[in-house]
Amino acid sequence: MKTKRPQLMGTYEIGLRLGSISRQRVNQLTAKEHFPKPAATLGQGRVWLAEDIEDWITHHRTDPVRATGKA
Repeated sequence: MKTKRPQLMGTYEIGLRLGSISRQRVNQLTAKEHFPKPAATLGQGRVWLAEDIEDWITHHRTDPVRATGKA
């Protein structure tokens, strides 16, 4: 039986998911109290569970382009 690995996102992936926003803007968002806490901090930076990010997008983003990643 295979164990399912968690899907992770770094600041780059979060920026892409939110409509190609800058890393600086991602860092501003991740500093906010309501943003999910990172799953881990690695040598290359913080990573979040993709599921937590998707939940956050669903509850905090109202722009349909940013919420779906599509125009």
